[in-house]
Amino acid sequence: MTLKPGDKAPDFQVENESGETIKLSDFRGKKVVLFFYPRDNTPTCTTEACNLRDNYQSLKTQGYEVLGISSDNAKSHQKFIDKFELPYSLLADTEKTVHEAYGTWVEKSMYGRKYMGTARTTFVIDENGVIEKVISKVKAKEHTTQVLD
Repeated sequence: MTLKPGDKAPDFQVENESGETIKLSDFRGKKVVLFFYPRDNTPTCTTEACNLRDNYQSLKTQGYEVLGISSDNAKSHQKFIDKFELPYSLLADTEKTVHEAYGTWVEKSMYGRKYMGTARTTFVIDENGVIEKVISKVKAKEHTTQVLD
């Protein structure tokens, strides 16, 4: 299933880094930047997360909530947040149910070896839970610009 602008964003319920249950529907009335990334503490994921951190205030000023999501567990997310002082929540989709719903759990290939992994993708969701933008070619160093353009 491929989600596109105009589609209703699938609701979900997963834990954040603190073990709190987070649902997308909790954010109705707010715009959400939901970014899927492969792994905590890897070079490109760190660059992407820090770009959003460095521009967090301008995103907040424009009414956005930021949520990162990967298949890492809550403990890994908390270490990642602490290490890089990330001001937003990271969601632990260890069962990959949210990845499946958003079409971001895909077959990948590296050095000829095929494996399943996260497609780095960002969904910009409006106040009514409708997808405004899908960014599938994420530029980690310019990610906030991609969100706001």
